[in-house]
Amino acid sequence: MTPDDRIERVARRFWLDRATMETIANEEGVSRSTISRALDTARATGVVSITVNPVHGRAAAMATELGRRHGIAARVVPVPEDASGPARLQAVAAETAVLLDEVVDSGTTLGLAWGTTTSAVGQHLRARPLRDAHVVQLNGAMNTHSSGVGYGSDVLGRFGTAWDARVHHFPVPAFFDRPETRQAMWRERSVRRVLDLQQGAGVALFGIGAMTGAVPSRVHTEGYLTPGDRADLVAAGAVGDVCTVFLRADGSWEGIALNARTSGLLPPLLRRIPRRVCAVAGDDKVAGLVAALAAGLVTDLVLDSRAAQELLTSRPPTRPGALWRPPSGHPSPTGASVRGT
Repeated sequence: MTPDDRIERVARRFWLDRATMETIANEEGVSRSTISRALDTARATGVVSITVNPVHGRAAAMATELGRRHGIAARVVPVPEDASGPARLQAVAAETAVLLDEVVDSGTTLGLAWGTTTSAVGQHLRARPLRDAHVVQLNGAMNTHSSGVGYGSDVLGRFGTAWDARVHHFPVPAFFDRPETRQAMWRERSVRRVLDLQQGAGVALFGIGAMTGAVPSRVHTEGYLTPGDRADLVAAGAVGDVCTVFLRADGSWEGIALNARTSGLLPPLLRRIPRRVCAVAGDDKVAGLVAALAAGLVTDLVLDSRAAQELLTSRPPTRPGALWRPPSGHPSPTGASVRGT
């Protein structure tokens, strides 16, 4: 064995196998100082190279990989490992507001799905008066406990105020009691006007509704769902919702009973909107995000770095024709490579 072979072997044991210098010294029958000098030589001669990827560099790499896999434009927001749920939400909301600043202009109609995430986005918008801009609500907010008008007005109002845009409310329940009631309402002229505005939107903004999490989704915590509804959703395999339309892990939504009563924009209609911005903060949203991606609902994604890492390691859906692309690995926070000599 040549000296170079021994240096490579020592380098592999130390950096790749994570053996201690003392362990390696015992294996090689030499002193610890000899192993230390061998490791110094390995680095000096290029046998081993160590790189530490900056946080922003890792985020950019993850965004690139997500874009490649899903055919979307992704922005990954770096957050500390110990960041709280609310802190992650505000970081994602701020970056989403920057994105909207780029894609919303005079003459744009924004379709907005109310929720915890989109409400946070509204707090970060830059005041920028536009001409002939509109903000239209994509799903109703009423339930048996509240009219939902106050909350919906607050969320949409932030966008309208920032852009001097005309706001169009959707004064219907989040979920109707019966599918036939929804069908009848959809024939009303006042409702049809809002539905037409929704379909004329050039940009849509929505989050992912999760069943649980550090920052719970309003639809799951504010009296919109009965215990029976929740049981039905679990039985149907629902993992989350977009615009109060529930999705299975493979992106399918048909056959989920509650979707026949929702006021939210159904996936085939949502997909007609050219730019569909999805903002996600928190690991608990990833299962629903996987479903939304499989359903082809997202063109632009903003998410925090921890959620991005979780998404990159998530299992792909199995439904034939799902839009997931096979993974090819994901970037590591730090890396050491050892070349052969």
